[in-house]
Amino acid sequence: MAESGQVADSVGRRYAALRPHLDERQRRLLLGTEAAELGRGGVKSVAQATGAHPDTVARGKRELEGQPEPQARVRAPGGGRKKLTETDPDLTAELSALVDPETRGDPMSLLVWTTKSTKNLADALAALGHPVSDRTVARMLRAMGFSLQANSKVTEGRQHEDRDAQFRYLAAQVSQHMSAGQPVISVDAKKKELVGAFKNGGREYQPTGQPEQVNVHDFPDKDLGKAIPYGIYDVSDNTGWVSVGIDHDTSAFAVATLRSWWATIGKVRYASADQILICADGGGSNGSRVRAWKIELAAFAAETGLRVTVCHLPPGTSKWNKIEHRLFSQITMNWRGRPLKTHQIIVDLISSTTTATGLTVHCTLDTGEYPTGIAYTAADVDALPLQRHDFHGEWNYSLLPNDTPDT
Repeated sequence: MAESGQVADSVGRRYAALRPHLDERQRRLLLGTEAAELGRGGVKSVAQATGAHPDTVARGKRELEGQPEPQARVRAPGGGRKKLTETDPDLTAELSALVDPETRGDPMSLLVWTTKSTKNLADALAALGHPVSDRTVARMLRAMGFSLQANSKVTEGRQHEDRDAQFRYLAAQVSQHMSAGQPVISVDAKKKELVGAFKNGGREYQPTGQPEQVNVHDFPDKDLGKAIPYGIYDVSDNTGWVSVGIDHDTSAFAVATLRSWWATIGKVRYASADQILICADGGGSNGSRVRAWKIELAAFAAETGLRVTVCHLPPGTSKWNKIEHRLFSQITMNWRGRPLKTHQIIVDLISSTTTATGLTVHCTLDTGEYPTGIAYTAADVDALPLQRHDFHGEWNYSLLPNDTPDT
């Protein structure tokens, strides 16, 4: 009896020492080996010595006797907890309905007014009688081909029937002017920027744990106000000119920027030019319907002696304007993560914008006043030396110098 007790103690000690280092099947095989060594009654003795269930010891003994080669699988096929998608056949269909782009706008949906986080989805499924964790929801969404997606600006709204024809006409005008050595520029106003210690989108390298401190709220600084960048992109020369205004984005400000560019760079670069092509979108201070834009351009044409031709992009296509992706997007990337604390910082950051393709940018601060509310009549426009083109004259027109016949 004493010898049997000593054997049991020895088995218990060995099992206790090895158990933390073994997986489930290895423990069963060890228990089965000890039971086989003890012979008759070995299963019961090993179970008592180790605290294992007798069925586990017996199963280990059977595996040892019936499967002499080690097996890669710990559990037998079909073992373990069943997946929720197997035990709850409707779970996948319910989750699919909640995130389906065609049905998520249904006012009866549980999630129509919530953010579709995995937690909210899990709560919604639980309300439908499918208790599930948010981690399980995440795994199911990945398996269904879903991932986190941001909005994508691709929908341009209703397209004008002559949209493509206008692009072809504009391209022909660009080709004609460039072939003749005449300047071709793209113009537009960039988004107004708050001046001060405000958060600016993007990230830049800083010492770990020491981000630059900015204001919690984006309330405009009464003293600093806003910055209004108006840009000119020289298509043939891959250069940019930006005037940073501090007053208002008006047609007078837009043409003042054009006037500064021509006086400083344009007339030197294009000394023999007698005309200029301006590509602009259809809205804002340089919009196709803005009377002040045409009146200011007429004054510019008279001052410079240039024939000023304007071709507007068709409605809903402003993002196709070359200045957007060749100049403005580069400026945004250059100052990402940098608070625009002063107007001078904005000017310096714009001026330092370059690209691998050779873009250079000149930037100036325009402190002039450009009041709003100045009204012009249709008669004022009719009196201008304005020549509308045969194709969509509302989009394509030329302002002629005063001494040039309108022919």
